[in-house]
Amino acid sequence: MNNWTLYTAATALCVLAACDVSNLGSGRPGALQTIGFAQDAPAGAAPNTCWGKTISPAIIESVSREVLLQPAQVSSDGRIQKPAVYKKEDVLDIVQPRRETWFETVCPRLLTEEFVANLQRALSARGGYRGDVTGLMDDRTRRAIRKFQLGGGFDSGNLTVDSARVLGLVVVPRDIE
Repeated sequence: MNNWTLYTAATALCVLAACDVSNLGSGRPGALQTIGFAQDAPAGAAPNTCWGKTISPAIIESVSREVLLQPAQVSSDGRIQKPAVYKKEDVLDIVQPRRETWFETVCPRLLTEEFVANLQRALSARGGYRGDVTGLMDDRTRRAIRKFQLGGGFDSGNLTVDSARVLGLVVVPRDIE
């Protein structure tokens, strides 16, 4: 593969990762996922790392309430002279606030043909990828990534660093004592 083809493939991956929310979203309606680099990383992120962010919009419901406009008028002997007056009012209530969830991803520059082929083999060995080992980060590969990551409770077609480590594709740093 020549440098131009590699550059074109890497650029396409960057565009796909950042813009294609239909393949990369969390699967919840309205959820959106983007890939960020140094300027879009969470506070305290290590330099030269890549990050994705899932944005789940707030869930707002309209709730009908009765609001007291005028209290009942009660006589001294306890009889109601005039009943209370209420008005129905629709109020918007935030059921779930907007959430942003950051996750570290494998940087697009590392998603070489060889890396993706190894990823496809690792996913295939676990029964999650059914197809030819092409070395291309295509829809089939992203679906297999999402299926694999769903097992850990994370719904995304972006390969997280944690998933890559579990698949044996990224060096696992060890604490030196």
